[in-house]
Amino acid sequence: MINLEWYRIFLHTAKLGNLTRAAEALHITQPSVSYAIKQLEEQFGVKLFNRQSKGVTLTVEGQALLQYVEQSLNLLDAGERRIASLRTLETGELRIGASGPIIKHLLLAPLDKLRELHPGVRIRLSQEKTSVIKQQLIEGQLDLGFIHLPYEDPSLSIERMADIQDCFVVGAAYKEWTKKPLTATELLSLPLLLLSRESSTRLFIEHWFEEQGCRLEVDIELNSTDMLIELAGRGYGAAFVTRSFVQEELSSGKLFELSTSQPIPMRSIAVASNRGSALSLIAERFMELL
Repeated sequence: MINLEWYRIFLHTAKLGNLTRAAEALHITQPSVSYAIKQLEEQFGVKLFNRQSKGVTLTVEGQALLQYVEQSLNLLDAGERRIASLRTLETGELRIGASGPIIKHLLLAPLDKLRELHPGVRIRLSQEKTSVIKQQLIEGQLDLGFIHLPYEDPSLSIERMADIQDCFVVGAAYKEWTKKPLTATELLSLPLLLLSRESSTRLFIEHWFEEQGCRLEVDIELNSTDMLIELAGRGYGAAFVTRSFVQEELSSGKLFELSTSQPIPMRSIAVASNRGSALSLIAERFMELL
């Protein structure tokens, strides 16, 4: 196997046309340069340099080798510079997947900080459901995915981040329904505004109704929590959302929380990554900020 350093010596010798000057440029001895050239010539079975009294010139074979060596070493040097910039977080790419509310309420602040501290890093952010995020993590399309628990998959490393409490909220049109705790059956008499049935939040509340012997009926089904909140405020019915995501609307009186006779269990938000892949330095940095 040919020593990579021999190629560097070959390149400097070809550029400078002199073994002694090549040795000085590389901070090695002249015999070391002669040895490297000799080893290359023996490996290839051809002469690479014409020896002259005032230095060396490339043979035809040496000229043919030079262009490949120069291109290859330039690429390696560029790779080394790239790794150095990634190590110092001057460049790089962070790929994140999360639902819209998680992005808005949990990720924007640390993402803003990341952009401030490391402006050269490119942020790729996609809004998806948990099922899609899981597949993208497995296929290596994402570095980090933010999902709702409970969720298990042996191919993913899942770390719980925060607990959340979901609730039903209504606008002023249904304020009178806040006077007493409601059963699941009583809730079904209200128009219900829920996320689409593929979402983990929808599966969670469906299971809650099923545990109480009720079959869930949905009046308005949307892909956006923001739209659920908007329509609930306009009096379209009761929206099922995470309480912390509507704290401002509850405090201002735009929305009102319905209490339930059967408590709605808490859930958790977690960060997931591919178990078989090491996190990039920029992903680790984002986790520190998070």
